[in-house]
Amino acid sequence: MPPVDAELGQLSELFMLLASIAYVVALIFFVLDLVRSSSTITTLESRLAGEQASSARVLAGVGARGAGSTPGGTTTPPATADDSMDYGAGPRRGTARIAVALTVLAAVIHGAAVVSRGVAAHRVPWGNMYEFCTTGAFFVAVIFLIALSRKDLRFIGSFVVGLVVVMLCAATVGFPTPVARLIPALQSYWLIVHVSIAVASSAMFTITFAMSVLQLLQSSREAKVLAGKEDTARFLRLVPSALSLENLSYRLNAVAFVGWTFTLMAGAIWAEQAWGRYWGWDPKEVWTFVIWVVYAGYLHARATRGWTGTRAAWLSITGYLCVVFNFTIVNIYFQGLHSYSGV
Repeated sequence: MPPVDAELGQLSELFMLLASIAYVVALIFFVLDLVRSSSTITTLESRLAGEQASSARVLAGVGARGAGSTPGGTTTPPATADDSMDYGAGPRRGTARIAVALTVLAAVIHGAAVVSRGVAAHRVPWGNMYEFCTTGAFFVAVIFLIALSRKDLRFIGSFVVGLVVVMLCAATVGFPTPVARLIPALQSYWLIVHVSIAVASSAMFTITFAMSVLQLLQSSREAKVLAGKEDTARFLRLVPSALSLENLSYRLNAVAFVGWTFTLMAGAIWAEQAWGRYWGWDPKEVWTFVIWVVYAGYLHARATRGWTGTRAAWLSITGYLCVVFNFTIVNIYFQGLHSYSGV
């Protein structure tokens, strides 16, 4: 096998740094979009309330254009992301467009970093925690951008890009690993199949985690508004209803669950080839199965037992916390046959 290209490995780290900077700037613009759009909605509400008080004709005109009404009777402007989440249906939101463009740029640089890392090592770039975190963050960004081309998910941009930045910081600060060859146990084509599906599934779980957190916040806000209390979380006016968030999160979790099922199956086949058994109650195997059980319970409870609303959101969040635990605590502190997959 050709020797490791250390210079290309350093170039990969430079690309990763540039991608991190671009993600941080994109995060700032996503946050600015939330602040500006929230202020715009508040201004429009005040203007429309004044028009309502001064002229019933103006009120009728606003209603004909599709404005809604709050429980208290105050007219509200159209939401920037309605329940259909059709991209481009709302206002242009220049700040959000800049944030999306910066995320695309960051993802391109990030992809160059991941690919150059693999070329430098002459293998797929997910043989340790550093590579898994950086590749996982790349998958999160790419899946978010793909979903964004179909649905207006800019309202979770700050959450998703923020998680990407956290993953890159964890990889750089917590798991810095020079480019090196794989140990013999990882030199298998099943590494490509097993880990790639695991990364993609984990990336989708990351996005649904962000949506479930927003669902809980939106559900709390909706309850306060219905009770006639003050709306203190004004930025959530940019977010679709809690029910719409739950429905989309459920569909994405169903797709990710299928991927995680293949992850579990591919891991068992690989274990049989590497260690002569399909299952050995190794800590990594156990927690991979625990994650499968939690998400299976989530899908089953929501589909057949009526576990909707906040209970479904908490189950989704619990599943993602198990994913994080599996790829951090288990990899670092639990001793087993998978210990080499840690730092």
